[in-house]
Amino acid sequence: MHDVPRQLTLEELAELFEGRTRMVELLAEREDPLGEADDVIAQLDDREKVAALNAHPAIGARNLSERSASEQGAGGHPAVLTELSYLNQVYEEKFGFRFVVFVDGRPKSELLEVLQQRLERTREEELETGLRELVAIARDRAQQ
Repeated sequence: MHDVPRQLTLEELAELFEGRTRMVELLAEREDPLGEADDVIAQLDDREKVAALNAHPAIGARNLSERSASEQGAGGHPAVLTELSYLNQVYEEKFGFRFVVFVDGRPKSELLEVLQQRLERTREEELETGLRELVAIARDRAQQ
């Protein structure tokens, strides 16, 4: 049996995306919000895109939603966590929005490598990548 797209409520989408943003509001108007996410993102202005990314918790943050805490996993070597925290700050200062990555069970040391690589990119590339990762996270959550 294959998945049939379904409309999701504003509340369901806010949970999948970690907050109620303009992007979430527009998605809630769609019959297949996760399937049409690229179209919705194309309608957003820069400020709305940044708000969508900033609603998501930082990798390694302490006050995570239950779902994010489960996805990010517990622990990690203290040196890796310290470096992750530092590079998250560098990333936010450079690009003006939060680093978002689909964790997909990867250890924090691997995420640290991804973050280091992404710091070498342009703001435009990162805005596009971050939003793509945000949608991938929401799609994965919706399937669970």
